[in-house]
Amino acid sequence: MVLEGLKAVLGRFRGRVRIVGQALDATEAQALVTTLDPDVVVADVRLRGSMSGLDLCRRLIEADPGRKVVLLSAYDDEQYLFQAMRAGAAGYLLKSVSGEELVRQLELVADGGKVVDPTMAGRAVASAARLQAGEFWPGAHLSLTQRESEVLGYLVAGLSNRAIAARLVLGEETIKSHVRAIFRKLEVNDRAGAVATALREGIFR
Repeated sequence: MVLEGLKAVLGRFRGRVRIVGQALDATEAQALVTTLDPDVVVADVRLRGSMSGLDLCRRLIEADPGRKVVLLSAYDDEQYLFQAMRAGAAGYLLKSVSGEELVRQLELVADGGKVVDPTMAGRAVASAARLQAGEFWPGAHLSLTQRESEVLGYLVAGLSNRAIAARLVLGEETIKSHVRAIFRKLEVNDRAGAVATALREGIFR
């Protein structure tokens, strides 16, 4: 649905942008990019399969440092933006962006620019300053978002996903998604590994 919606939006601007290929997962996308060599790659942060859009971006940039990748996300969290920039992305835009604005930003990237969703730009600058000064939540230096840091704290305390969901007033599936992101960022495979890393890094004591 997201892919079809994006195609429909971009389809209204045929004189300014042309879709040369599409893929549903990172592996397929990587192969297509190699074959088609597009001017700009637009990728969702969340992709089907084991690789995220951030993982795809890193691989594309490693293969071709000049590759231009714009990430689309539903998350207006500055930490996701910082991760995208560290991965080498040329842009980070929210899915709430209008069609006209999306095309304008893609044109800027095609011309060599870097773009950040306007609604996030000011907050991102402020957060970067706070991060530099060490005024942030536990685990920020490991790219954990504030919510992921909260969830990790409850993992250290031994709470189940259901219990964490109740504490944070969130759905259990949302908590599972945060836990998977924590595992990926801490490069561990299970809760025990996440807890061990948190204690070793001094995130929680």
